[in-house]
Amino acid sequence: MSQEQWNAVDSYFSGALVPSDAALDATLKSSEEAGLPTINVAPNQGKLLHLFARIKNARRILEIGTLGGYSTIWLARALPSDGTLISLESNAEYAELARRNIESAGLSKVVSVVVGTAVQSLERLIEAETEPFDLVFIDADKESNPAYLQLSLKLSRPGTVIIGDNVVRKGRVADPGNHDPDVVGVRQYFELLGANPRLDTTAVQTVGAKGWDGFSVTVVSA
Repeated sequence: MSQEQWNAVDSYFSGALVPSDAALDATLKSSEEAGLPTINVAPNQGKLLHLFARIKNARRILEIGTLGGYSTIWLARALPSDGTLISLESNAEYAELARRNIESAGLSKVVSVVVGTAVQSLERLIEAETEPFDLVFIDADKESNPAYLQLSLKLSRPGTVIIGDNVVRKGRVADPGNHDPDVVGVRQYFELLGANPRLDTTAVQTVGAKGWDGFSVTVVSA
């Protein structure tokens, strides 16, 4: 199958199941106009994140990697009125744009965007004895995935769901000869997931508007 066919199927799914939404459309438009990389999740993938959060009945969500706030809005809309989403973003300009998009979506009361390297931000949350999160979405630089996982576990409780995005890397993750730092980071992430008896994980490949990739889903069991 071709990328054109994958795009067509994603467009069909989104057209049938993900109605056009002013705030989300404006977020994509503002991100494009600001020159942000087009690495946000696709609309049907955003809806999947939203459904994961609803199925979990998440009250507290941690997102690692904000970009323009597109996935942030999808996740935050699953929260109850007294819920909380903390999103970590290393780029101050991206974070400021995301805050504007989140405010336009009417979600500023439940979402906080924290600027700084994610590792340092996670360490500060741990030092502050932040209440554990119900769902964690890891979608930043893949080289740091092992560190993000280990630190996120300190902010988790039994039952916490951890979702890792972009874990297939166009199949390169299965090539032991590929030493790209992001690919190595994903492989180390899987090694940690598989070796930790507290974690129950699976991963699936995806094809679509974002190409050939995939995601992992983990439940913290103890």
